[in-house]
Parts: sequence; C-alpha cells; structure tokens
Amino acid sequence: MTTHFLQDILRQPDELQRAIAYLSSNGEGKRSLDAAVAAIRGARHVFLTGIGSSWHAALNAATFFYANAHPVYLQDAAELLNYAAFPAGSVIIIISRSGRSIEIVQLAAKAREAGATIVGITNSPDGPLARAAQIPMVIPAALDHAISVVTYSTLAAATGILAASVVDKFSAQHTETLSRSIAEAGRAIPVWQGQIAASNWLSPGSVTYFLARGSSLGSAYEARLMWEEGVKAPATAMSAGSFRHGPQEIVAKDTRFGVWIDGERMREKDLALARDLRQLGARVMLIGQKLPDDSGELVFQLPAIASEWQFLIDIIPAQLVAERLSRLAGADCDTFRLCSFIVEDDGGLLPKETGKKKI
Repeated sequence: MTTHFLQDILRQPDELQRAIAYLSSNGEGKRSLDAAVAAIRGARHVFLTGIGSSWHAALNAATFFYANAHPVYLQDAAELLNYAAFPAGSVIIIISRSGRSIEIVQLAAKAREAGATIVGITNSPDGPLARAAQIPMVIPAALDHAISVVTYSTLAAATGILAASVVDKFSAQHTETLSRSIAEAGRAIPVWQGQIAASNWLSPGSVTYFLARGSSLGSAYEARLMWEEGVKAPATAMSAGSFRHGPQEIVAKDTRFGVWIDGERMREKDLALARDLRQLGARVMLIGQKLPDDSGELVFQLPAIASEWQFLIDIIPAQLVAERLSRLAGADCDTFRLCSFIVEDDGGLLPKETGKKKI
C-alpha cells in the first residue's frame, strides 16, 4: 500500500519547481517578493521566525543572511511571542503553512500592535497570517495529508529566495539551475528507494542522531521531526560542530547517525567524523554531493546543486527513509496520535473536556 506520506514526497519536485517559477516570473508572486525585499532592506531590525517545520525552513534560509553580512534575529515563534519586544519599524518574516497555528496568530497580532511590518510566507491564501501580513507571500501548493513535505520544502524555497534576493544573490540564472537540480533529484528517487530497500541502516527502535551544518541544519531538524511524527520514535538533531562538544559521549554500537555533508565547507572534517563514528560501532547515513560510496552504511548521492541551495533537495532522501522506516516499525505515518494537523490552542496535549461529566 502506498502511504499518503510517500505520495506527498513523490509530488514534491514538481511542486518545488512550480513555487520557484511563481516567485521568478512576472506576476503576483514576483510582486510580493519585490515588496518584501524592499521592506527588509529598509529595516534596521529584521526577525525571521516560524514554528514546527516552518521553523526548520527558517533555519535553511537564514544562512543567506548571515553569510552575506546581513544579520537577522532568528528565533522560534513561541519564544518571540512570549519573550520578545519589537522595536518600532521592525520587519518580521513569519513562516507558516496554514497561518492558523495559535502562536502564529498571536504573534502576528503582537507585531501589528508594535507597528512592525509582517512578511507572511504561507501556503494558505485565506489563513489569518495571509490576512494579517502587510506583505503576504502566498506560495501555491496543495497542503500535505499530514506530515509537512511539500509545504515544508516550498516555504523553505520561498524563504531562501527572499533571503538571497535581499543580499543580491538570486537571479534568473538561479531559477534555471535550481529547476534542473530539482528535476534530477526527482529522477533519482527510484534509485534512492532501491538503496533504502537494500540497506541495514534502517532499524526500528534504534537511537538516532541527525547532524548537519549551514543551510542543511534545517534539514537535520526536519528529519528529527519526521521521525517523531511519522515513525513515532524519539530522535535528536544538532549541528555537527556542537555534537563534538559533549554529545559524542552517547556514541555506542549500532547508534544510527544521519549526517549531511556540505557541498563546499567542512567536507573533509565531517567525512572524518563519519569515519570515526563507524569505527566506534555506529551506523552512518550520509547525504551530500560527490561522496565516497564506502563512506557510510547508506550513502545518498545528490545531483549537482550550489552548496547554499542544497537544502532544497537534501531532505528528500531523509523523507524516503522516514516513510520506509515507519512501515518497518508498524507505525502509521499518515495519522497523528496526539498532535492536531493545526495546533490552535497553547496548553497541554490532550483534548479539553467540555460540559459536565456523565454520571
């Protein structure tokens, strides 16, 4: 049986290409992008935020700002809502697939009250975020069945294009080259599925760590969330650098690691990390470009893509692994046991009791 999760993964390359074209072609998408770029360039204080998978999209895109001397305040939406004040004239980039999550709705109201300009990046034209934002960037894509797949990657792409445009690092040429790389990734899916089916890296119940750097850091955090939502199994994610400052004490035989290798920076150091993990008895999945085929138990070769844009496609192999592992574990990746599709209240986990108890 084909899961809805897998169906969403398989339509993702086409949806990604459509989102990039929407923001690059003359029309509503390009006009909203240009308006957002102008607002951000004119602001002294810029905040970048989201929650859940949308927060991971923010992590992907933030690298463009930092690498080009255009720093932003990067914080989870719930933390911004409850523990931050916004200077007058701020711009707040809020990412949310539905725009209806409780923290997003309340954060948008708080930003408006503070006199901030909201750039709302969302997939839902009728959501509260799209209505509250002075500059809505509504990315056309059908919502996923449950786990964020297309909505995650299209919002990550849109936020990346926005950030790259602010620092003059996006052009029509990027549109063409990214589209080609995404198409090649789509064609690689059957190959990756064959690797997954033959691999012993997948093991239900294993301890799993995800490590990455730069723009792929959001991919590692998104993988952790997919393990939690889809496999119903605990996992953790962090930067590869941070892992070497204490967390390495957990390494033991058969611990599973997923490591993203950057296209340019820290490659040899992270390949050395993978070698050492394997020498210590751990099993390693690697995702990156031009990797040695024997550098892990499961090695996914990505098509050529600019290093700073690798996050657009390097999540796909992890999505495929999560879907397959959920079936091996006997977990239903198409339903949530405790989480709502949209979290619209901000306390507890269980449904609130209404009315009087029956006697």
